[in-house]
Amino acid sequence: MELINYFYAANLVNTMFIRLFNENPNPREIRKVVEILRKGGLIIYPTDTVYGLGCDITNQKAVEKVARWKGITIEKSNFSFICSDFSHLSDYTKPISNSIFKLIKKNLPGPFTFILEANNNVPKYFKGKKKTVGIRIPDNNIIREIVAELGNPIVSTSIHDEDEILEYTTDPELINEKFVNVADVIIDGGFGELIPSTVVDCTLGEIEIIREGKGELRF
Repeated sequence: MELINYFYAANLVNTMFIRLFNENPNPREIRKVVEILRKGGLIIYPTDTVYGLGCDITNQKAVEKVARWKGITIEKSNFSFICSDFSHLSDYTKPISNSIFKLIKKNLPGPFTFILEANNNVPKYFKGKKKTVGIRIPDNNIIREIVAELGNPIVSTSIHDEDEILEYTTDPELINEKFVNVADVIIDGGFGELIPSTVVDCTLGEIEIIREGKGELRF
């Protein structure tokens, strides 16, 4: 709690609240969000599951802000990367088998996080002793358009409360009230969900579901 209070006290920001529509996100508003990301800003955004807090993965100071909000170090984090399409798969992960690629392509975009072996393009401050990265391509046009305009993935961590079902994690207006001093931009993309993504580990030789969430994996 002390870490959270410190974060709030040290990061009072003039938060922008933007309404975007999943069917046709406004390109001008998308560019505004990306400009803030490039300056090291934090955004809260919709996905196909719960709302997330994220930043540009190439900006270490911004990533440290997200980690500080979570009360952890970057090295101990389980942040995933939000990607816009499959091109980022080869950009940040080691080569995968045809069977794994077919599985991923069959289920993404969708409510899944795939754990894969990280390559050397993943910023060093993420790695620590870990050699893996979680990849997400949500079935949500808003965040995918933001990432596409940015040109590289963003860090993703859920603002979902794992212990309680809390309305503020689904209602954008209440998210804005609760997290106004955390993010530089809060995007209203409609009501979110309370069920996070299903996490699938593809690094063990066999497919292992390590967290059951939204969506049923298609083989």
